[in-house]
Amino acid sequence: MEQPEGFVASGQEKKVCKLVKSLYGLKQAPKQWHQKFDKAMLSNGFRINECDKCVYIKNTPTAYVIVCLYVDDMLIIGSNHDIIKNTKKMLTQNFDMKDMGVANVILGIKISKTSGGLVLSQSHYVESILRKFDVYDESPVKTPIDASLHLVKNKGEPVSQLRYSQVIGSLMYITNYTRPDIACAVNKLSRFTSNPSDDHWKALNRVLRYLKYTLNFGLHCTRYPIVLEGYCDANWILDSKDSKSTSGYVFTIGGAAVSWKSSKQTCIARSTMESEFIALDKAGEEA
Repeated sequence: MEQPEGFVASGQEKKVCKLVKSLYGLKQAPKQWHQKFDKAMLSNGFRINECDKCVYIKNTPTAYVIVCLYVDDMLIIGSNHDIIKNTKKMLTQNFDMKDMGVANVILGIKISKTSGGLVLSQSHYVESILRKFDVYDESPVKTPIDASLHLVKNKGEPVSQLRYSQVIGSLMYITNYTRPDIACAVNKLSRFTSNPSDDHWKALNRVLRYLKYTLNFGLHCTRYPIVLEGYCDANWILDSKDSKSTSGYVFTIGGAAVSWKSSKQTCIARSTMESEFIALDKAGEEA
């Protein structure tokens, strides 16, 4: 940091100030932090995952370790305790660290161990949403969408637009992390965020009631099968007021979904077969 105007030290004009503070708030903070962390990891035998630059992997003849970084939160996964301990020791030597013990919650995702593997869920977050939006005491439903209800744009006054946006934002957070089963419903309802009507609220309320019914649903990760499996589907135009179809895909490894999407297609399909090909193309691209 350059010496501030009016506070330049006499005879030491060319010197700069050393910041004795946190990096938070500085423009170059993210870049400097990432460069420093990269340097520390690479110098200790780790390599960076090319698809996700915040995942570091180290393989030895007897073991492997993976470090996942999110800003300054780390999740360490290893094939045995020794390599995990050595990794923690290396990180402690380079950074001020606090060991939180065995992973229980990371980025709002709860990790539960079972006899068959691991379950990733957000049941505590879902419950907080239901209570926040006064739906927790309502009766649950078994499906997120009422197939007989066709939603159209609202031409009248919006109904609780801000609150609608808040609910959609909360649902998108859940959808992106652990709940692919509501991806289609959230995708459709998010199209009406700017001007929701009573019908849109009715459909949104149904998704929340479905979440109450499936409160403990999550991604169940097992060891098998270790191959990547992908599934895709599409629905052709539902009614005359909608000119585009909807695509969806999901990919699984070890029994758990690792990538999923439900979105409106960007071009107009003239038949059911054409809409299926468009969906297949997007799934192939993701694969």
